[in-house]
Amino acid sequence: MLFFIFYSSLEVIRKFHAYSYITVLQNWPTRRAIDRNMLIYCKATKILQAESMEKMLGSMRTILPRIRYISTVVSQEEMSPAKNSHFKELKPCEANRDPLSPISFLERAGSVYREGTSVVHGSTRFTWAQTAERCRRLASVLRSLNIKTGDVVAVMAPNVPATYEMHFGVPMAGAVLSTLNIRHDAHTMSFILRHSEAKVVFVDYQFLEVTKAAVRILSQVKKELPLMIVIHELDKYRAPLNDDHQGLLEYEKLLVSGDPNFETRWPEDEWEAIALNYTSGTTSTPKGVVYSHRGAFINTISSILMWEMKSRPVYLWTVPMFHCNGWGFPWGMAAQGGTSICLRSVKAKDIFDAIDEHKVTHLGAAPTVLSIIANAPPHERRPLPHTVHVMTGGSPPPSRLLSRMEELGFHITHIYGLTETYGPITSCVWKPEWDKLPSEDQPKLKTRQGVPHLGVSKLDVKNPSTMESVLHDGFTIGEVMIKGSIVMNGYLKDAEATTKAFENGWFHTGDLGVIHPDGYLELKDRSKDIIISGGENISSIEVETVIYAHPHVLEAAVVGRPDDYWGETPCAFVKLKEDFVEEVTPESIINFCRHNLPHYRAPRTVIFGDLPKTSTGKIQKYLLRERAKALGTIFPRNYKKE
Repeated sequence: MLFFIFYSSLEVIRKFHAYSYITVLQNWPTRRAIDRNMLIYCKATKILQAESMEKMLGSMRTILPRIRYISTVVSQEEMSPAKNSHFKELKPCEANRDPLSPISFLERAGSVYREGTSVVHGSTRFTWAQTAERCRRLASVLRSLNIKTGDVVAVMAPNVPATYEMHFGVPMAGAVLSTLNIRHDAHTMSFILRHSEAKVVFVDYQFLEVTKAAVRILSQVKKELPLMIVIHELDKYRAPLNDDHQGLLEYEKLLVSGDPNFETRWPEDEWEAIALNYTSGTTSTPKGVVYSHRGAFINTISSILMWEMKSRPVYLWTVPMFHCNGWGFPWGMAAQGGTSICLRSVKAKDIFDAIDEHKVTHLGAAPTVLSIIANAPPHERRPLPHTVHVMTGGSPPPSRLLSRMEELGFHITHIYGLTETYGPITSCVWKPEWDKLPSEDQPKLKTRQGVPHLGVSKLDVKNPSTMESVLHDGFTIGEVMIKGSIVMNGYLKDAEATTKAFENGWFHTGDLGVIHPDGYLELKDRSKDIIISGGENISSIEVETVIYAHPHVLEAAVVGRPDDYWGETPCAFVKLKEDFVEEVTPESIINFCRHNLPHYRAPRTVIFGDLPKTSTGKIQKYLLRERAKALGTIFPRNYKKE
């Protein structure tokens, strides 16, 4: 048996008998009475050769508490400023400290993956060497247009090569990239251009008219207007016959004039802004979310690791690059030397064709896009050449939809994130023991939001009033809160909203969820989407999940309908599959829900039709709430509960 006595040098052990140590330690007058390096662990059988084991054990009982005390004191001494002065003498310098920035990924890709394919758009292909040069030329052009460090450069374009290049060329010039939602109307776009003070706006030819209208609106309140630069179609098979926009600068022509050897303007501080993204879909006044170089770097690396993405992936762009900067994967593709397959529009046939032609390995998609893929007619589908990895998030996907995607050969990674967190921050990491569960139970587990990736310092579900963590029982609901470098710098020009979002040292997401005993997060609702009926909280997500389980339902959203008696009752907006529009009635949906839910949680109202969505596939519940409010109450004030 081995007994641990303490630390020292071997020379001291030879000079002192073990009982000398015992005597000193038993009569220790002060923690400095003996040098802390004097003792070393040893085998009791070698040190205490002639003594009884019983006597030795009695001495050890006396010594061990003192050893613990000494160890604690030594640890405190080592942490004191006096003992640490030599470490503090070492200062960061140019050789050992560089601001973290994802634009460094491009420099490496242009060298390591030089001849590898970087971007594909129809008939157009670029190598990493070409993409790196085009981005340097773009940065050079921006500086020649008098764009200074910290100026905002906007882009209104779909997933085309120019949008990809903006993610590097703009910050390489020291500017801040603002990718605009291509579904914005002229008034919303005008608001964003004014709020961001964008100096330049790059516009895809398809969105030139709405951008011109936005600038006209802006001209009514502002004299200095952003310079418009048009992006033409690079795919010769898709180029419009009339593509002449006289009087406007053209993107490709400007690149030709740029300096291919332009020296990147690196950020002096990694906290500097790299991107400005605007929230959309749930508020009439978008907020400008500021990303830093550091946050973008860390979240990109963390997302790559979370997805277990290998080098040289082939990524299909079904997530808009204007949404959280494409969840960080424009930078991620450079980090991994991957190939970006661009799509102007997201259609089932185009997705299956691209997977087959380019041997796509990865794609990101909101649940709405998953629905497009899963419900594609047979003549548009193609067998997958291999397993395609899909990252999905934005709203909780129905388990039935995940099952269907797996049947088609896709491997789903369910993630959770927000605009304020650079996109994905958690994933439902699959546990090997879940493989033993019945097949019908596995997709239900995958719908959980899961656990944080490496870039998140802390994630918790708390009572926002007391800031106490909720029980990890899978039932107690609280607000999801986050800390880490992957949280935004703040809201541009909105100190009040920033302070509120960061109250008590946590980022308050506004999402309500639970933590299961295994530590996995599961969202229950947005705080504003909880339905309070007769004093009971009803999760709209729970009701939607049941409706999605109906075999004839394509999409569903549930909101509260005002009621004079109950306060609110669940109101379901449902889109049916085409073949069943005439067969399904509101009553059949209500009865289906009552069979699978407590009756008070079942919808009292069901309305069929298309659901309004943002360009990223999120259902715009605020519009549905307005429609439900306009319906008025079901039960009059004098209604009596049966």
